[in-house]
Amino acid sequence: MMIYKICPAQIWQQAETTGFFDGAGIDLVDGYIHFSSADQVAETARLHFAGQADHVLVEVDAVAINIVWEESRGGQSFPHLYDRLPLSAVVSVWPLGLTTDGTHQLPPHLLTV
Repeated sequence: MMIYKICPAQIWQQAETTGFFDGAGIDLVDGYIHFSSADQVAETARLHFAGQADHVLVEVDAVAINIVWEESRGGQSFPHLYDRLPLSAVVSVWPLGLTTDGTHQLPPHLLTV
């Protein structure tokens, strides 16, 4: 199962240098890394990152890390990681371009979810 993290590109570049990701913004405040499932990522992008350029979408193999599913937005369960994310669990990283209306261009396989 794949899960997804939207992250500022500059912070992700630092993670690629160190070999792990400790989180960004709200993750550091909350004490865990927020992820979304494939069917949640578009709404997460819309609600929390609309109009924000220079972000990446990180696809992570949820089986490779110790994910905890917890209730959050609208009673949905979201994947959370109470640890560093090792880059060995990362499957793909995509730049998130913006459309003219400020929404992010997700990878094609997430548009059909």
